[in-house]
Amino acid sequence: MKLFVLLLLLASTHSFPTEPTFPEHQTESRFRFAALDEVRLLANGLLQLGQSLRDFVQNTKSQIKDIFQKLNIFDKSFYQLSVLASEIKEEEKELKKTTVMLKANNEEIKSLSLEINSKVEDIIKERKHLRRQVGGLEEKLSGLSQSLLSAEQVAEISTLKEIILAQEKSITDLLKAVKEQTEQLNNQRTKIKGLENKFNSAHIQETDENSDRNHQSNSLSGYLPYFTSDGSFSSDLPKDCGDVFSRGQKSSGLYAIKPHESQPFLVKCEFTEEGVFTVIQHRHDGSVDFDQSWEKYEDGFGDFSSEFWLGLKKIYAVAHQGHSLLHVQIEDWRKEKHFMLYQYILEDGAFNYTIHLKLQTGESSSALDEHIGYRFSTKDHNDGNNDDPNCAQDYTGGWWFSFCGDINLNGKCIQSRPRKKGTHWKPGRGTTSFKASKISIRHLTKPQTP
Repeated sequence: MKLFVLLLLLASTHSFPTEPTFPEHQTESRFRFAALDEVRLLANGLLQLGQSLRDFVQNTKSQIKDIFQKLNIFDKSFYQLSVLASEIKEEEKELKKTTVMLKANNEEIKSLSLEINSKVEDIIKERKHLRRQVGGLEEKLSGLSQSLLSAEQVAEISTLKEIILAQEKSITDLLKAVKEQTEQLNNQRTKIKGLENKFNSAHIQETDENSDRNHQSNSLSGYLPYFTSDGSFSSDLPKDCGDVFSRGQKSSGLYAIKPHESQPFLVKCEFTEEGVFTVIQHRHDGSVDFDQSWEKYEDGFGDFSSEFWLGLKKIYAVAHQGHSLLHVQIEDWRKEKHFMLYQYILEDGAFNYTIHLKLQTGESSSALDEHIGYRFSTKDHNDGNNDDPNCAQDYTGGWWFSFCGDINLNGKCIQSRPRKKGTHWKPGRGTTSFKASKISIRHLTKPQTP
């Protein structure tokens, strides 16, 4: 029996082995591999954190660069405003001097008028006295009608008649002189009033400019007020930026011009080694919404210091004078610049500002090499061009649409799909989206470098 129990114990020992054991060096290896995995995980996390920090630094640098660019634009605008304020102050001084002189002349004219009136009264009294003498002579003549007149009496009568005629002529001349002096006095008063109005307007304008230097001075405004030669504002303004340069101005900036058959308005002139330009469109940061109405595109909108559209009416007024080319410059999102120079003809508003283009120099564009007879369109003014009557609504912005999507420099400033919602240009090898553009009228007058 004891032997049987012993055999059972031995059998149970072989059927159920105990948990295997590992050597000590294998246990240490397992712990080492676990530590390496944790290190790799931690290293991957640190790499991802470093990449995020690098992207954040690059974005911050880009934002700081934009801020410095805007500060430079502000400094330039502030300097231009300071120059304009100085010019206005100089004009105020001249106006004050002229006003003082005219007031002195006014007082002198008043004293002369009073003196002339006094002389006229004396002449009238003398005339009454002569009439009395003539009445007495008539009585004498009636008394002598019964007898013959003597030679002395006839001579006296002739002398009196000559004196009377001379006095009558003198009175007429004096009355004429009084009338002329009165008219001159009225003209002087009108001029004084005009100068006072100009002085007050200049003072108000300077106050407004000082109160809103950042926007109002560079805002694209409508037509400027002006007066004729007998008023307070000279109408002898240059007809375009080419004329501004011909008159001796060499610094780019804002200038008032008056094209033929147009009212005066402000334009942005650029004088470079390449030529003299009137900028009619500028875009670079998308700060101005170009998806505007027909009326806005006719009158103009935006800000000269950032983005603007000069206005179809003003563009036509400048272009209609001839002797110019159309210059187009664009920059894509890779910072590559392209330019084109065109011969062009622009028709007036009665023909929806139809444009005719022919490429003269620059990079070829299949859409604009020969751009003949396309009218301007906006979202609320359908011009009826060939293919798609809704180009302006589908592609945003006002433009001379031909085949929808070939080119549109007034779309949204975005780099996205679908491209038709953004500004784009088709140079013949595919459509390119861009972020900046400038359209200018180049006048055929080139600055001479010193």
